[in-house]
Amino acid sequence: MRGISRRGLLGAAAGTVAAGTAAATAVPGEARATTGDAGPSLSFDAGPPRLHDTMGDAGWARFLAGADPRWRRLPGTFYEGPFLGNGGLGAAVYRQATRRALLVELGDNRVRDHQEAGGPLFGGARLRVGHLALVTVGEVTAVDLRLSLWDAELSGTVTTTAGSVGLRCFVHATRDLLVVELRPDAGERSASWSFTPYPAESPRLAYQPRPDGLVDNPEPVAGFDASGGSCVQDLAAGGGHATVWRVTRTGAVSVLVASVAASHPDRTAYATAERTVRAAAGRTVGESAGEHRQWWHRFYPRSFVSVPDDRTQSFYWIQLYKMASATRADRPVVSTSAQWLQPTPWPGTGWNRTVPLSYWLIHASGHGELDSLTATLRRCRDALVADVPAAYRGDSAGIGRASQDDLRTAEVVVPGSVTGTPEVGNLTWALHTAWLAYRHGMADGVLREVLYPLLRKAIGFYLHFLTEGGDGRLHLPATYSPEYATTTDCNYDLALLTWGCRTLLDATDRLGVDDPLRPRWRDVLDRLVEPPQGADGLWIGATRRLTSSHPHYSHLLWFHPLHLLDPTDSTGRDLLQRSLNQWVGRAGARQGHTYTGAASMSALLGDGDRAFGYLGELFDRHLTPNTMYAESGPALETPLSGARSLHDMLLQSWGGVLRIFPAVPSGWADVTVHDLSAEGGFRVSAVRSAGRTRFVRIRSTAGEPCRVVPGLARPYRVQALAGGDPVGYRDLGGMLELDLPRGGDVLLTTAGVDPDLVIAPVAGNGTPGWGLPT
Repeated sequence: MRGISRRGLLGAAAGTVAAGTAAATAVPGEARATTGDAGPSLSFDAGPPRLHDTMGDAGWARFLAGADPRWRRLPGTFYEGPFLGNGGLGAAVYRQATRRALLVELGDNRVRDHQEAGGPLFGGARLRVGHLALVTVGEVTAVDLRLSLWDAELSGTVTTTAGSVGLRCFVHATRDLLVVELRPDAGERSASWSFTPYPAESPRLAYQPRPDGLVDNPEPVAGFDASGGSCVQDLAAGGGHATVWRVTRTGAVSVLVASVAASHPDRTAYATAERTVRAAAGRTVGESAGEHRQWWHRFYPRSFVSVPDDRTQSFYWIQLYKMASATRADRPVVSTSAQWLQPTPWPGTGWNRTVPLSYWLIHASGHGELDSLTATLRRCRDALVADVPAAYRGDSAGIGRASQDDLRTAEVVVPGSVTGTPEVGNLTWALHTAWLAYRHGMADGVLREVLYPLLRKAIGFYLHFLTEGGDGRLHLPATYSPEYATTTDCNYDLALLTWGCRTLLDATDRLGVDDPLRPRWRDVLDRLVEPPQGADGLWIGATRRLTSSHPHYSHLLWFHPLHLLDPTDSTGRDLLQRSLNQWVGRAGARQGHTYTGAASMSALLGDGDRAFGYLGELFDRHLTPNTMYAESGPALETPLSGARSLHDMLLQSWGGVLRIFPAVPSGWADVTVHDLSAEGGFRVSAVRSAGRTRFVRIRSTAGEPCRVVPGLARPYRVQALAGGDPVGYRDLGGMLELDLPRGGDVLLTTAGVDPDLVIAPVAGNGTPGWGLPT
């Protein structure tokens, strides 16, 4: 394909060693150098340096305390209040408007209907559960609450017209259990709990007409006594969900434990929830909290990011907390609201935005334990075949715009259809997101068992519709560019088709598979029409230019996140700049994800100030006090993708090249990252102070080719860490090519500079935090 290099996506970057450049091996005590056209020489000093991590549990607790959201004003809605979760069960805390009482709203992303009428957003919709209300003697007038990210626990004081109540609350990390401890003063000794269920109906009914055949679910059956209660919601299609809670009192102190369970087609939800609550009654709050904290205290230290802007730093760590609260590898794929379901026309999972944007932050942060996407694709591969029309199921797969955890959607409309919306690329984009997870860990079993067979079918669907035009090029009939329009040669689909064919060739090379479709994939890459574009940058497609404000960057996937067009060469850079200016420059329909996409693309251009400015637009214009985000309803993916934008400013690893601090804002003199993951299975640590990169540490977990633009002043010094084996290297003109084997650990510094190899937080600037802190 002209204008797009056939760069290997699973191996080394494109490019060759500069002419005349010789390999050099670092030997302890002896200096070696490369010479020739590559530039200044490299040097090596003796000694086995070691990296010193100053954090530890106490350091982590202090550090994350600075990122904790706080509430000194009453949160009046879900979008203002604290939220808790364990990947299944969730809770949100805010004030009940009618009584000024405090609500603990319960939800679970496994609670949904199972009717077929109206599809996954009506008959199959996720359902709201209900809320517990703290019934105080007086009206709630004030709060002083803090959500500890380190402990994943909400604590503080609720003040009423009659007194005050000390509160401690958490959703257990590994058990479907809410625990709330109350310590009331004398005036609030009679504080108690009530429960109100929500109707078991799709939230979409408030926005769209009721579809034919949708049946009303039965009324819930609730029971209460002095020690708690239960609420059982049977469903017309079988199964149901149940909420069970119990309250115990020791003197003035009371402890509520509650659980939500769902089942289908059997009706065992009540038994499951009751069993969870009964088991919790045998533990003290301290025992449950200790078990809960162990999970979270293992979670955070997987990687570390510290930047000098306190608001950005707090936002980043809240997003990691949010993602770990929203999903786990054994839980449902992330939906638009996760378990904090609110009024929304989208009570399910969206595939043209929700899925890819939600999962990006787990890759660089190294949190594969949250990868419910890959697990779901593995489990539901048959559904993905069933989602395409019957005539294509022999060699194709796809997914429509919305689904539930079973991945069944409305049938994918074939390209060129005159009725319906032919939204074809969603499965391929989801597979790219899962491919990123693979690339950061390099587990070839995932490539062999999940990505390769599913991508083969996703691209197989496209191959049915390619036609040769009079120009000799291959063209696509009309398909839909998400959130804009239908057009022939749609850039959304051309980019995904290109990435898919290239990745299939690389995957079969890596796996040693002689696939009979390889010649077809090569032909597509050679003859596919070039991306439709003009003086104003990339178009939506051949028959549709970008002429109005567009919230989605679906037409720009060539650059972000697929990295098919290279912004490091003058042609690609110019095209990205023109496209970005044309896209973001049109006001009216911009949304939060507009700014996260623009931030990541600005980072590709090396423009950290512009990237940081777009993050600021996201914060100021679109995020709510608790870092949630709403359009017609909650859209969890947008703030989560903001964390990816920060990663792109600090570390990029596309195209087989590690780029260290590629787009740091000019005002950020100090930055620390530690054990961030990069494509190729690398772990990267780096420290910037007083405006200069001081050192870079790279550890290989997979033995993949390693090329790095270290962001250091030259000449470079290359040194094996902790007495490891010597590391060979070549200078490619500012880019280092390292002979780093699996387990290899190398330190890069500037020759003649001996920085302290210390990982520690950087000083902040006192920008306001999140929550309602004043």
